[in-house]
Amino acid sequence: MNVSRSDQAPPAATPAGTARTTRTAGLRGRIGALGPVGLVLAGGISVQFGGAIAVSVMPRVGAVGIVALRLLFAAVVLVVVCRPKVRGYARADWGTVVAFGVAMAGMNGLFYQSVARIPMGPAVTLEVLGPLALSVLASRRAVNLIWAGLALCGVFLLGGGGGFDGLDPVGVAYALGAGAMWAAYILFSARTGRRFPQADGLALAMVVAAVLFLPLGIAVSGPKLIEPGVLALGAAVAVMSSVLPYTLELLALRRLPAHTFAILMSLEPAIASVAGFLVLSQALSLAEALAITLVIAASMGAVRTQVGRRGDRGARGSHGSRGARGGEDPVTEIAAGPAAAVDAECALEPSECAQEPSERAAEPSGK
Repeated sequence: MNVSRSDQAPPAATPAGTARTTRTAGLRGRIGALGPVGLVLAGGISVQFGGAIAVSVMPRVGAVGIVALRLLFAAVVLVVVCRPKVRGYARADWGTVVAFGVAMAGMNGLFYQSVARIPMGPAVTLEVLGPLALSVLASRRAVNLIWAGLALCGVFLLGGGGGFDGLDPVGVAYALGAGAMWAAYILFSARTGRRFPQADGLALAMVVAAVLFLPLGIAVSGPKLIEPGVLALGAAVAVMSSVLPYTLELLALRRLPAHTFAILMSLEPAIASVAGFLVLSQALSLAEALAITLVIAASMGAVRTQVGRRGDRGARGSHGSRGARGGEDPVTEIAAGPAAAVDAECALEPSECAQEPSERAAEPSGK
């Protein structure tokens, strides 16, 4: 007689069987994680190699010109793909998306001015300090002072051990400014993600950024912007630095925790250094390589510290709190884009986090 599976008594669990089941589940989980991890790394490689190509085009159209082309092509692609709605939004919604676009334009403009003057690895390392500072300031944990100190040691080494004689001071200032705009980008991207569905906010903000930069690009570069070769390279930079990473990150974030995403994105300074070396022949000194390693370690440490804090709060049973829902400080955005910031910014603006996670759209980085 056939016995249905539901009528069979479950086999008794033995310690050995439980251990094997646990190991099998853990192995499957690790194998399953390779997919989204690979997507995130591919996105980071695409961003940084796209930036390296942009640097190679700068002698022809300048930093402002290449930023204008990148934002323009990225805006066109995102609008065509996302088809964002423009009706039914309040004035505050439009103010948020405009501020997001301004932050995006400032971040890109300042960063490309920086890489026109200093190597990509140090530029990205200095830029990462903006999100790192935001996470440390918002965290209120003493241990984050250690990570801040580690990052400062990296900055000290980048400056040649007491000054920035080895790097163009103007380029350094632009990179730090880009980092500050990255921090603003994180906060406004979180608000935009709550006010606009799916990737509509990102597409509209990209349009704002393109509208802001296009007149500057025309004024600086003029007819050079419409040269076929320049247009082709500008489109390639837009796809590699905005459209492709956006798609890859969106796919990865469906199966990857935000803190893991942020840790992986903390590797961007290292990826940028490799891209600068392979595409632009920008070699790093031993001190610069050590400095970049220290800043990466600080970024990863800050993320892990915040993850531990979130776990402690969850263990205390605060099921109705932001901690139970996963929303905490901006530390999960150390090197990530808007995706994790949707929850992270709740620590700074609790009144805007009344919606449930299912009602808030996560957006990957448009950087």
